[in-house]
Amino acid sequence: MAAPLRIMPLGDSITGGPGCWRALLWDRLQRNGFTNIDFVGTLPGGGCSVAHDGDNEGHGGFLATGIANQNQLPGWLSATQPDIVLMHLGTNDVWNNVPAATIIAAFTRLVDQMRASNASMKILVAQIIPMAPSGCTWCPPGVTALNNAIPGWAAGMSTAQSPITVVDQFTGFDTVADTNGDGVHPDDSGFQKISDRWYPALTPLLGGQPTQPPGTPGTPVASGVTASSVALTWTASSGTVTAYQIERCQGSACTNFVQIGTSATATFLNNSGLTASTTYRYRVRASNSAGASPYSGIVNVTTTSSTGCVPTNLTVTGSGPSSITLSWSPPPASCNTAGYDVFRAAGASGGSFALVGQPVNPPFTDTGLASASTFRYQVRARDTQNNVGPFTPVLAATTTSGGGSGGCSATLTLQTGWGNGYVMQPNTVTNTGTSAITGWTVTFALPAGHTITGSWNATVTISGQTVTARGISGQNASLGAGASTTWGFQATRPNGNTAVPSGATCTSP
Repeated sequence: MAAPLRIMPLGDSITGGPGCWRALLWDRLQRNGFTNIDFVGTLPGGGCSVAHDGDNEGHGGFLATGIANQNQLPGWLSATQPDIVLMHLGTNDVWNNVPAATIIAAFTRLVDQMRASNASMKILVAQIIPMAPSGCTWCPPGVTALNNAIPGWAAGMSTAQSPITVVDQFTGFDTVADTNGDGVHPDDSGFQKISDRWYPALTPLLGGQPTQPPGTPGTPVASGVTASSVALTWTASSGTVTAYQIERCQGSACTNFVQIGTSATATFLNNSGLTASTTYRYRVRASNSAGASPYSGIVNVTTTSSTGCVPTNLTVTGSGPSSITLSWSPPPASCNTAGYDVFRAAGASGGSFALVGQPVNPPFTDTGLASASTFRYQVRARDTQNNVGPFTPVLAATTTSGGGSGGCSATLTLQTGWGNGYVMQPNTVTNTGTSAITGWTVTFALPAGHTITGSWNATVTISGQTVTARGISGQNASLGAGASTTWGFQATRPNGNTAVPSGATCTSP
């Protein structure tokens, strides 16, 4: 048998710590006959429920620019000799407000180093998943700028001998539903989505062709239905899938299906060609080079009214140094409203809206805000079937100025742990005073034998077993009254040791 293809997962804590998309990807490859492979890296894996080859190069807290500038990659390449690299990098660069052009320049240097190690290196580069950590107003536009720059850069760098494939990990990833609550690090659904995007891009590089068409996909399930969009998901087909074809027809008993799109994963958003208050039927099938699967079952979906199910009279009913209270009038009773989604964007203009609350009824109080700051809100209704209606018009609101003394508190949170390591995040720092603070310092003790291997969203120094984390100037050092920010770190510990740090203290100027 030929030597196994060596595949290096390269990235930060989204790839490591524990990066369970690697386990899901390994398992799917094995089940579909791609067994002559070897995941490689200088770091061990662990902490995932699916058995897998855990070797990886996922360094928590590392920046692409730092890896490039410190020439760290050549040593990892020399030790592992990969044939293929799966690279999801740039999240920590964006978090640290590094410009997209600087990150792209680092990508160029990393690719040059890969090709110096192996002139025929196959490189898969991710357009990174979205991120919306607390207090990082520049993160969403920073991710967009980086992802927009990647395809053109990859086209210019790709060669026949060493092709670069761009993998869209951004589209369809939800920073609320697909992260562990910090808006950055994936939860189980997020890991599944990341694995699903890598798989169809990776398998053509592994050699061999499928001899059987895929199995029948599951009947689509509709969610997030509005007057003009329908989100579909279905159980993935067995076997190798190159793409899914999505078909639609109009009418509750129609049979004249036409293809409206394709998807590399078992998800599809139909947001064109729809009319309000209209019934459509959907079905899907999968294909690969050996042929197409049978069609899935059919799902009937009726779009909502275009205007009838929107809340009205969105108003500000109260504000303080760190909070804003909103109220609104519900839609008509015929809309069967079960709750509401409240979205917020920072500033009087620009920025991205993010979900900040899901009250059952008005009013809603948004807390943890910076004092004397402007925010924009919009609200939509959800019915008993979890269909969502149109948004209200945008409403701007401003917190009041704070006054009084400052102070801060700190908590440490275990995200995940495994035999010889763990990730602590989101660790939260809160301004407990009634006036803004211009800096914060968190201190705590590491248990004996523990070592921090990476950190993010804070400047971390270590003296003996005492850890000191400070806010980053221009990023999260300054906090308005009542406002909070988060940071994190990854650490190693003696195998079998289950201790984690606790008892952090916080001081502010």
